[in-house]
Amino acid sequence: MIVAASLAAFCAGGHFAATALIESLQMRQLNELTDIVLRRSEVAIDFGAASIDEIIKAGHIGCEPTTLQAFRLHVYQRAGVKDVRLVNSDGSVICSAYSETLEFDKGWVSRQDMLFSRDISLLLFRVEQFGADALGVMRDIGDGRSLVAILGLNSYLFDIMPAELRARSKVMLKLANGQALGEFALDDFPLGHPLDFVRRSGRYPLLAMVSVDRAALLGWNGQLYWPAMLVAAALGLVFGLVLTRTRRLEGPLAELDRALANRQFRPYYQPTFHLKSGAILGCEVLARWIRDDGTVVPPMSFIPLAESSGRIRPMTWQILERALKELNAHLREHKEFKLSVNVVPSHLLDADFVPTLRRVVASARVSTRQIVLEITERDKLDDVARAAEIVRELRDLGFRVAIDDVGVGHSGLSQLKALGASTMKIDKFFVDTITRDGSTMAIVEMLVRLARDLTMTVIAEGIETEDQLRALVSCGVEEGQGYLVSPPVPIAKFAELVEIHQARADIRTTLDTPMVA
Repeated sequence: MIVAASLAAFCAGGHFAATALIESLQMRQLNELTDIVLRRSEVAIDFGAASIDEIIKAGHIGCEPTTLQAFRLHVYQRAGVKDVRLVNSDGSVICSAYSETLEFDKGWVSRQDMLFSRDISLLLFRVEQFGADALGVMRDIGDGRSLVAILGLNSYLFDIMPAELRARSKVMLKLANGQALGEFALDDFPLGHPLDFVRRSGRYPLLAMVSVDRAALLGWNGQLYWPAMLVAAALGLVFGLVLTRTRRLEGPLAELDRALANRQFRPYYQPTFHLKSGAILGCEVLARWIRDDGTVVPPMSFIPLAESSGRIRPMTWQILERALKELNAHLREHKEFKLSVNVVPSHLLDADFVPTLRRVVASARVSTRQIVLEITERDKLDDVARAAEIVRELRDLGFRVAIDDVGVGHSGLSQLKALGASTMKIDKFFVDTITRDGSTMAIVEMLVRLARDLTMTVIAEGIETEDQLRALVSCGVEEGQGYLVSPPVPIAKFAELVEIHQARADIRTTLDTPMVA
């Protein structure tokens, strides 16, 4: 009777828990997809503004043939820019890089109908054209004149929905005044009972929307239900034994604190490699929780709690100190080898962050230029000005700073420039889709060009196939990480991996050396 009651109770709880888990996962994923649409659109606008700024910086703005030729060169170099136009400040067109494109305009708005961005010198407006609408980005240049970049918004830029939802969903991009800029829908029919997800840009008068038919969600991620029910049933059967054999239950924070006290958090290493040669250039240090019985706790089971509770700070120092000890000989022998460690924005802004970092690295007796601090874009940076000061201080001391998750995080390209980082890490999302989506390749090419303009290096994350590697190389990316070379591994396997790659490099060097008679 007790077992039956326990089984029934756990199955009922498992049903509600599984349903809630699936729904929570769906909402989180759809919110993330909406964020990606908005970030992609912001990147396109950033590049339009960058094109205008480069033309302004070059000077000699007018309608002379040589000037228009320079306009056309910018259009050629920027994948998303369709035209550059010189206009009066009221919006009326003076001349265009490609005058024939004016024939495709269905209408042209005046300045009073344009929308201001957070940067009030930058205005956005819809350009109605035959075939597909475009987006106008205008900046005043003085003397009653302005420059406009016309951006083409390919609908496939928004083709991001999972296969199960593509036929019963719609992705849209709009201006803040409600004017539609782009849309992707597989079938042209109204959604029965849509569920809407909306994200508004903090920098531009722009919003992204994803609408999904509620009925389509019933079969999405449903494969999690029965495993959860089986787990609930198993837990119900052994509940009695668990009650008698487990010690007093404690909260997860107490267990996290015990793990910190017992130094159970260990560094795993994922190599950073040169895409063309395969040479290992460095590594990223990732945290793993190794219990006393040898079981490995996956990072998603403790990193979010560590970040929200502030335990990520002592965990970061514990991981870095052990990594510097395990790799000390290699770092001191190979001065170009780089060791990267993740730092959450809130930790970076701590008053004692820089002094503590200097002490930890100095005690290991390695060069500061071999240490790279990766600041993730997924968490919002509350004080950009203060962060920029800290980054400058770190770079003055020799440390390198990388911005992680570029393209899907909170900051835009203007904030990326303001921070003054030395490395840009392209998020795995773009690597996953680069061989299937031409717009993704265009975005990666734009990011690479921006990095070169800002004298930053570029690293692509999550490379798993040779096709992805070749596509990244064609976009100009030189360095990367991913399972194609190795997943994150403990120090013994990482040392073996470095030795194997070094041996291959030595053989390659020997073969490339000309024979002397």
